Amino acid sequence: MERFKNTFTFKNDMRVGWFLAKRDIKRANKWTTILIVFVMIFTFLNLVVVSGILVGLIEGSVQANKQRNTGDIFISSFLNKDYIENSEDVVKVVQNIPGLDAYTARVTSGGRVIAEFRNTLLKDELQNAVGTNLVGINPIDEQAVTGLSELLVEGTYLSKDDPNGILIGKTLLYDEETPIEFPGFTAIKRVKIGDTVLVNVGNNKVEYIVRGILKSKVNEVDGRVFMNQAELRKLVGSNLLTYNEIAIKLKDGFSQDLAKEALVFSAVDTYGRVQTSEEAQPKFLQDIKKTFAILGNAISSIGLVVAAITIFIVIFVNAITRRRYIGILKGIGISKRAILLSYVYQSIFYALVGSIIGVILVFGFIKPGFAAHPIDFPFSDGILVATLPDTLKRVVLLLVTTIIAGYIPARIVVKQNTLSAILGR
Repeated sequence: MERFKNTFTFKNDMRVGWFLAKRDIKRANKWTTILIVFVMIFTFLNLVVVSGILVGLIEGSVQANKQRNTGDIFISSFLNKDYIENSEDVVKVVQNIPGLDAYTARVTSGGRVIAEFRNTLLKDELQNAVGTNLVGINPIDEQAVTGLSELLVEGTYLSKDDPNGILIGKTLLYDEETPIEFPGFTAIKRVKIGDTVLVNVGNNKVEYIVRGILKSKVNEVDGRVFMNQAELRKLVGSNLLTYNEIAIKLKDGFSQDLAKEALVFSAVDTYGRVQTSEEAQPKFLQDIKKTFAILGNAISSIGLVVAAITIFIVIFVNAITRRRYIGILKGIGISKRAILLSYVYQSIFYALVGSIIGVILVFGFIKPGFAAHPIDFPFSDGILVATLPDTLKRVVLLLVTTIIAGYIPARIVVKQNTLSAILGR
């Protein structure tokens, strides 16, 4: 019986508290209410957007690496091998995996690119040359997987029948846009579209014409030289039909893990490394992503503290200025708990309204805006990383913080002696 009575009393206090909260909100100054809601909106945006942008800086690089280099699945030679063993058989397996959209098989080799090679060098003058990774591709296959032609900032794309053309990554070129000079850094200077350069692999040297310059913001692309596959095989002096990398693009909706399992089931992993795009990410990208996530949360927590202080002050001032009113409520039999709940409800109202508007802004405008117009950083196209589950967690965090910030000052005032409160003492 006692338990039933306590339950009934609590439910009654909740109803009374809700009635008082609605009454206070309706009678409150509308500009004060709007100001508090705006504080909640900007606090919510600070929680979601700041950390989302910081993580998005690196996520942009991660996505670019997937789209422009590794594809959804990346097969490469073992570290102690020069190429993927049984390359032809591996390609046949790749052609039959579930969800395949396109694939590109690449040949790679270390080499040097020498510009102005016909010039006579002065004493102690170094060649205008750079060491790089040469990549032999099928231009059509590469385009289908990575859209390589779309990364051209100058010039034209390779044609399949072009034996003399090459594409050079922007990182290998020294110009006004990338005037980097420090000990150990090398780049070739004064190279333009249509210039002839000498490509050196071992004892073999062949002249090629620069058809295009690439800029992808992916080191593995911008630090390479691309040419037709048959030409690189001749330059290397190999007649073997082997590959060093195979990038696989899957159709939308197909699982990378299932595709990898299919390759592993066919024993492809015994001939080379089979990795999903995430596994093939450079480790430094993963480390920076985690670091930026921590930094974003730290910055966001400052905004959360500001919001808590704001709600604390608003509720405290509101309760202090209405001490006599609170005393009268207690005097006519309204319980302390009902009065406390009324202030908690007000805090919840401000946080909920601010969060709802914030969610609409994030997913309706801000995130699509970043997706359509990413921030152009030198090393990535910055996007906003915000998922609904993570956003809802931040809504709950803001609600809990606001409830605590509203409860404490209300409790301080409500605990005062009823008669003293009525008399304003």
